Amino acid sequence: MTELETIVNISDPAVQRIIDVTKHSRSSIRTTLIEDVEPLMQCIRTGVDFIEIYSSDTSPIPDELLELCRRQKIAVRLIDSSIVNQLFKAERKAKTFGIARVPRPARFSDIAKDGGDVVVLDGVKIVGNIGAIVRTSLALGASGIILVDSDLTSIADRRLLRASRGYVFSLPIVLSSREEAIAFMRDRGMPLMVFDAEGELEVNDLGANEDQLALVFGSEKGGPSDLFSEASSASVSIPMISSTESLNVSVSVGIALHARIRRNFAANR
Repeated sequence: MTELETIVNISDPAVQRIIDVTKHSRSSIRTTLIEDVEPLMQCIRTGVDFIEIYSSDTSPIPDELLELCRRQKIAVRLIDSSIVNQLFKAERKAKTFGIARVPRPARFSDIAKDGGDVVVLDGVKIVGNIGAIVRTSLALGASGIILVDSDLTSIADRRLLRASRGYVFSLPIVLSSREEAIAFMRDRGMPLMVFDAEGELEVNDLGANEDQLALVFGSEKGGPSDLFSEASSASVSIPMISSTESLNVSVSVGIALHARIRRNFAANR
């Protein structure tokens, strides 16, 4: 087993770097904290640029992660557990975590590189739902996600990194206004399909459509905005037992993308 250096002095520059990254008041997010082994490994494989990776001296780092860091020439050190407790205080204490440089923000042109459907989240603000949708979209062949009115200022938000299990850097995610998103779709000739409980189409009707589609989902309470509804080519419903008021938005996205799986998998080959 590799003998790792342990940080035992709170004045070590790495400790200050971690404190700076965890400040909630940062106006410019250039570096971010990525927590837990699985998200760290996913981000490393995606090519995220890490400054250093740390673990509490009471929590052994898995050999698989150590080997991945060695291959990518990422520095790894332990931190005395008493310092870790001071760093995170009342927050959830990560046992293994890393400081990484935030990749440049995704652009519409990044989404346009692939032919899979585009998921548009209109007013979806619950970060846990967005994180689940990121994983589902990647798994089922979407080419990217557009976030509108999400209240996020960066996809490097620690809550989103946790909720997505580190997959947030694995496909393009664009923060956009409604007007910008609609202009992009029109330029691409991409039909907008707005999901609504009273939609004229059912979700299974989308399976035979060979076009690249923009699948628009509103919040569970508010539904899609008027601007997207007016710009849409059609509205789509997901059939369900009438006593059920609505589906969780992440579940709705999964159902819609699964209906499109044949077309999107073909587009990604």
